[in-house]
Amino acid sequence: MRTLPATALARAWEFMRLNARVIDRRRFALHFHGAPAAPLLAALAAYENPDGGYGHALEPDLRGEASQPVPAQHALDVLHQAGADDHPAVARIAAHLAAIATPDGGVPFVLPAVRDAPHAPWWQTPDDPPAAINPTATLAGMLHRAGSRHPWLATATAFCWRHLDDPPADPGPYDVLALLTFLDHVPDRARAEAAFTRLRDAFAAHARSDHHDVLDFAPAPGGFGHRLFGDAAVDAALDALIDAQHEDGGWDVRFLIWTPATRPEWRGHVTVERLRTLRAHNRLKP
Repeated sequence: MRTLPATALARAWEFMRLNARVIDRRRFALHFHGAPAAPLLAALAAYENPDGGYGHALEPDLRGEASQPVPAQHALDVLHQAGADDHPAVARIAAHLAAIATPDGGVPFVLPAVRDAPHAPWWQTPDDPPAAINPTATLAGMLHRAGSRHPWLATATAFCWRHLDDPPADPGPYDVLALLTFLDHVPDRARAEAAFTRLRDAFAAHARSDHHDVLDFAPAPGGFGHRLFGDAAVDAALDALIDAQHEDGGWDVRFLIWTPATRPEWRGHVTVERLRTLRAHNRLKP
């Protein structure tokens, strides 16, 4: 089994120091240098708005100040990484999501405020955007993981089950990612298992794109994403991931970079995520 040597981890840290945002340098320090969580939580707080949501380019392709659903997803993940699932910000995020939810219980992919600031061209929405399974399922899954008891979570969970009970014929890869997150964490394990068994072939058929690979769906052992692909595919992807580290120490992204500032921001984010994946699969040399 191939592993990433300590020298490569040191090169990654130097890449982070040269290129990455403060929040991602704090994440690296937390995970790989044993740093405390408080500085990471302080960095995250800079992206929070008074309404409990998040903006300010926490999602690098949304450059505006206004709160949007996907940055809330990033915030919940950072809070979890910091061991702060009980942080008051989790309840504030849930309350914000309840405030922007549509009558059927989900939240839109992006809100019309996106038009008021620079953003990647694929972030488009009508004036009255419908709820979307991406990011509703991811947000619901992350709130379940955090142990949230906010009333909106029950509504969002029902929205996700309805989608799973009557799924579209061709879900996109981001929809599959969102649904796997939901199924990994929703408390009704028997229903989650049944849904995965029923939809496994559809998930497998749509869990790839020109900028997704196996490890995007299986970042850690034990989840439905790992079961979707199996050990051999995951092991091969981990070997390829080790080889994909650039000479400068970082990993890159394979999706469109629409403005120069986002490449180092995304690369810093992804470099931490790739290293977390390698560690979760015991691919970092002690």
